[in-house]
Amino acid sequence: MADEQDPKQAKPNTKPHPFDGHTLMWIAWAFFVYYIFIDLNQTQSRLIPYSQFKQEITEKKVESVTFKLDEIHGKYLGTTADKTNSFKTIIPAIPDADLLPLLESNNITVVALSQADPKWLQVLLGILPWLLIMAFFIYSSRMLQNRMGGGRGGLFGFSKSNARLFEGSDNQLGYADVAGVEGAKQDLQEIIDFLKQPEKFRSVGAKMPRGILLMGPPGTGKTLLAKATAFEAKVPFFSISGSEFIEMYVGVGASRVRDMFNEARKRAPALIFIDEIDSVGRVRGTGMGGGNDEREQTLNQILAEMDGFSGDEAVVVLAATNRPDVLDPALLRPGRFDRKVMLELPQQGARVDILKVHSRKVPLSKDADLTEVARMTVGFSGADLANLVNEAALFAARENLVDVNRAHFNKAHDKVMMGSERKDLLNPNERKRTAAHESGHAILALKLPHADPLRQVSIIPRGMALGTTEQLPEEDRHNYAQAYVETRLAVMLGGRCAEKIILGDVSSGAANDLEQATRFLVMS
Repeated sequence: MADEQDPKQAKPNTKPHPFDGHTLMWIAWAFFVYYIFIDLNQTQSRLIPYSQFKQEITEKKVESVTFKLDEIHGKYLGTTADKTNSFKTIIPAIPDADLLPLLESNNITVVALSQADPKWLQVLLGILPWLLIMAFFIYSSRMLQNRMGGGRGGLFGFSKSNARLFEGSDNQLGYADVAGVEGAKQDLQEIIDFLKQPEKFRSVGAKMPRGILLMGPPGTGKTLLAKATAFEAKVPFFSISGSEFIEMYVGVGASRVRDMFNEARKRAPALIFIDEIDSVGRVRGTGMGGGNDEREQTLNQILAEMDGFSGDEAVVVLAATNRPDVLDPALLRPGRFDRKVMLELPQQGARVDILKVHSRKVPLSKDADLTEVARMTVGFSGADLANLVNEAALFAARENLVDVNRAHFNKAHDKVMMGSERKDLLNPNERKRTAAHESGHAILALKLPHADPLRQVSIIPRGMALGTTEQLPEEDRHNYAQAYVETRLAVMLGGRCAEKIILGDVSSGAANDLEQATRFLVMS
């Protein structure tokens, strides 16, 4: 199965507003700096005592004066653009009745300004605080929106649904890109037909399931299958994780559920996909707050919305979980998620198909046998197989080769299963004991008639293992015959016996064999 990561994410509508918080902040600061600049220019005049000012008038040094509030600004005769040739003085608190006659007798130009600030300055000082407040409000709104997952509507839009919408060219992933789940595809084909032609089913009085629950281990392709189903039906696809409904504010999750279902109804026929629904759909009555906490309110709203579907609404809800045992029974009753689709770990034939899907863009050499790779990947999920192909491609790239060969797949398998090599971990004595131990496994695997074929034996430490003996099953097994169980136990304990025979004692390294044997007996 292909990886569950979306090859092309839907692009949210994030077109910036021409007057966002940053723009208003810059405008406000520009006005503020401009005002300060004017005030600084006005304070560059030389301050002189009032007595000196009158003396210089008498000495015919002053050209003009300007009265402004309690200050007198003046210019000397022969003044240039240089501000240092200007002066100012402070008018005394006691009125000076001789000042104006003195100015007139010396033919000095007198200018009187209004006691109030200029109109533009009054307007600026009036709106500047509001501009700063608006800029801070919009900026805080954007920050809160980003922290809450990009919800629509800014500060008042965090209760809107965060579901990502895929439609048209946003979703180009079909069933041809999904391998290893043929049974699940057949179960969902009926849903595709209903979304394509709802009138066909309504004409005969048939009602489709309102909800379908995809269950299976992690990495089996539940998300991928849901998106491919929407592509095959050619309908809008709303995708959201169950954890995205929950916030610290009570009621936000329920509001997001309502918004998502309303959007889906507007675009019907449509498909809603809720990933990891167990994060919000757990059994109620087990949390704090007497059953009124945010998670339970969100679950109640999901139940109410699914009950609100009428038979004429072509909206289908898909949900995925790997923990169906913890879901609330009300969520699984008929009329809600009344159809279950199980996705198991792929069998050998399915693993071959999955490897073919993931290796479409990977050049393979002639000796790369995907059937052999599938045989040695028992228990791998689709995501594990995707990772295996990628690791093999990385090994080829490190060796500057143009294709991926069998050795690269073997190295990738060993790395995924056991970790990277640690050749310098063992000293000579430990290496000898490890060799004796692994030889015991290998001899019994070769000689016993019901043993799986031996693939490789290694005494190079990887991960937590000091050595490995790997067998390659010819086919996947679900039931074990008594002869096979006895053979498997003999091979598992063969290393312990080899240590006893060759070295005379048994080390703690053989403890893992006892754990594996015990686990195998419990499973069989």
